[in-house]
Amino acid sequence: MVLKNTLKEFRQKKGYTQDELGKSVSVSRQTIISIERYRYKPSLELAMKIANELNVKIEKLFYFA
Repeated sequence: MVLKNTLKEFRQKKGYTQDELGKSVSVSRQTIISIERYRYKPSLELAMKIANELNVKIEKLFYFA
């Protein structure tokens, strides 16, 4: 199974740029880009911070396919 995400869609719906979201969860813009492109798997702590910031359940943001 591969960890997938809907980060880009939820980020855009909430009106965040990659840089704004990164700053709000204390990571770089490059980290957000890498997560969106499936090059980096976030830690559980980071995934929860992102889900909380976007006000979405973590299960909707990250899933196995």
